[in-house]
Amino acid sequence: MLKEGIGVEGAERVKFFAALPPEGDSSGLRAAIRSLVVRSGAKVVALDDDPTGVQTVHGVRVYTVWDDATAEELVREEEPLAFILTNSRSLAASAARAVNEAVGTAVLQAARRRGRPVVFLSRSDSTLRGHYPLEVLTLAGLWEAAYDRRLAGHLLVPAFPEGERYTVGDIHYVGEGERVFPAGETEFARDPAFGYKSSDLKAWVEEKSGGFWRREDVFSVPLTAVRGGGPDKVAEYLDGVRRGQPVVVNAVSYADLDIIVRGLLAVEEGGKHFLYRTAAAFAKVRGGITDRPLLGAADLFLPGAEGSGGLVVVGSHVERTNRQLAVLRAAGYPVHELRAARLLLPEERAAELARVAALLEQELGYGRVAVVATSRTVLGGAGVEEGLALSRSISRALAALVGCIKVTPRFIVAKGGITSSDIATQGLGVRRALVLGQIRPGVPVWRLGEEARFPGLPYVVFPGNVGTDRTLLEVVETLAAPGPQPGAGA
Repeated sequence: MLKEGIGVEGAERVKFFAALPPEGDSSGLRAAIRSLVVRSGAKVVALDDDPTGVQTVHGVRVYTVWDDATAEELVREEEPLAFILTNSRSLAASAARAVNEAVGTAVLQAARRRGRPVVFLSRSDSTLRGHYPLEVLTLAGLWEAAYDRRLAGHLLVPAFPEGERYTVGDIHYVGEGERVFPAGETEFARDPAFGYKSSDLKAWVEEKSGGFWRREDVFSVPLTAVRGGGPDKVAEYLDGVRRGQPVVVNAVSYADLDIIVRGLLAVEEGGKHFLYRTAAAFAKVRGGITDRPLLGAADLFLPGAEGSGGLVVVGSHVERTNRQLAVLRAAGYPVHELRAARLLLPEERAAELARVAALLEQELGYGRVAVVATSRTVLGGAGVEEGLALSRSISRALAALVGCIKVTPRFIVAKGGITSSDIATQGLGVRRALVLGQIRPGVPVWRLGEEARFPGLPYVVFPGNVGTDRTLLEVVETLAAPGPQPGAGA
C-alpha cells in the first residue's frame, strides 16, 4: 500500500487516501461497544500525560488529583470512562514513573475496595512524544501485581483523525496542508525531549525501548484486516498476542477504530487483557462515547455567568501555534508578550508578571479579549531534563500570571498541553472538571468544578499541534462574538 515511497517531501493527500482499501462496515458498532462497556462493569481509567486527551469526548470527568477520596469518587462513578491528568509529559523520566505509580496504585486500591475491575489507558501524543515505554511498563507491572495475571500485550494506537494522524502499513503519518508526511520527518520527531527517527512503529518501539523489544517482537494488526475482515478478523489477530507484546494497530478513520474496538472487546470477553497506549481517538471509542456536534457559545456559558472579556494564554511553541497566533493578531487582537528570558531571572520574574498582569486586567476590564503569549524564541537547555525544566518554569509563570489576575474573565483559552495543565491546576485550583465536548475538532472545553477559582467557567484546552491556521481565531470569535473592539490593547 503506502509502506514505501513517502519520504521527506510527503505525499499528496488525495493520492494517500486513494491508495487505501475501502472502509469496512461500522454501522451500529459504537452503540454495541457502549452496551458492552457498560455491561462489563469495568472502569476504563485514562492516565493523560497532558490535558488534551479529552479532545474527543463529552460527558466524562477529568481529575487533576488522585488522593484516596478522589480515587474512590472516580471508581464510584457510573460512567465507564474517566481521565486523570498526570501531566507527565512535562516531567523527567523518574518523576513520570513516580506519578504513574502513585495514580495507578490509588486507582487499583479504590477499585479493589469496590470490587470493580479496572482497565488502564495510557493516553499520549498522536505525534509519538512522551515517556514510552516507561509509562506502559509501570502501569503493566501494577496491574499484573494487583490481579495476579499477565497482560497479553499493549496496544499502540496513535491514530487521531481530527489531528490528521494516520497509521498505515505500520508507518505513522501526520497530515499538514495538502500533504501527508511520515511522522519521523516532521518537527515533532525533532522534539528536544522526545525526539525519534523511525516512522515505522515497529522500528519506533525498538528505538524507544532501547532494544528491550526488537522490531520482530512487535505484533501488528494491518489495515487490510481491519477493513477487509471486520471485528472478527481483528479479534483473530489479537487472540494471537502473547507475553506482553507491543501491538501496532493500523487505523485511519473512526470507522476503523469502531471495528478495532469491537474486535478487541470480543477478545477481552474471552479472558485476554490488554493495556492501551493511544491517542485521544481510541479513548473515545473504547468508552463507547457517541459523536456530538461542535459546541457553540450557547452550549458553554451558564445562565447568569459572570465575567468580563476573555483570556487567551499561549505557551506552545510549535510552528502551527505560531501561525495561528499570527492570524489572531492580524485579525485585530493585540498579543502581549511575556518575556521568557526575564522569567528565568529571579530578580526580574515578579516585575515581568506584574507588568503583563496589569495589561491583561485592563483589557478584561473593558470587556475585551486579552491575549498573552510567551516569547516565540525557544530557550534551549543543555540536555533533555534541563530543557523540560525550562519549559516547566515558564509554564509555571503563566499559571502564576493567571492566578494573580484580579478580573474574572467569561472564558479562558489555554494553548499548549503543559500550559493548559499548569494553568488549570496551579493557576485555577482545578481538581475535577466536566468535559463538555469540542469547540473545534480536537479542541475540548472543560466546565470547571465548584472548587476552582472561577467555578463553572468554560476552559478551552487547545493543543499546540491541532487545527488549521485559522482555528484559534475561530475559537476566540465563537466565544467572544462580536469580536475585538477598535482600539483594544496597548
